[in-house]
Amino acid sequence: MMFVPGACGGKTGEIPVIPPVTPPLSRPVIGYGVVIVSYTHLVREPGEGGIALGYLRRGSLIRILERRIIRPGENAESWVLVERPQGQDRGWLKESVVDIYDNEFQANTAAEPMTQ
Repeated sequence: MMFVPGACGGKTGEIPVIPPVTPPLSRPVIGYGVVIVSYTHLVREPGEGGIALGYLRRGSLIRILERRIIRPGENAESWVLVERPQGQDRGWLKESVVDIYDNEFQANTAAEPMTQ
């Protein structure tokens, strides 16, 4: 048997793990969306009992800032925190009323035929 001093005891040099900066983790928005229903209410908190802050029409372009899964009863619903590109009308929408795209160009392209 071989004995190696310091191999089992004493302090070990810990090197912190720092993940590299990658676009999904470092960008300020998750993606961009386009409202696909005639109109929908923007609410203060995710869930059916949320207070309406305003509404968005079909073809509205939005930034998606956050996503949450809400479980009312037995059904799970996905909600997204959104804001308009100008930084106004920030609130929550059901994810089912929005098509989500990776970038603003794709969302603008998808929204064009909806607003004409």
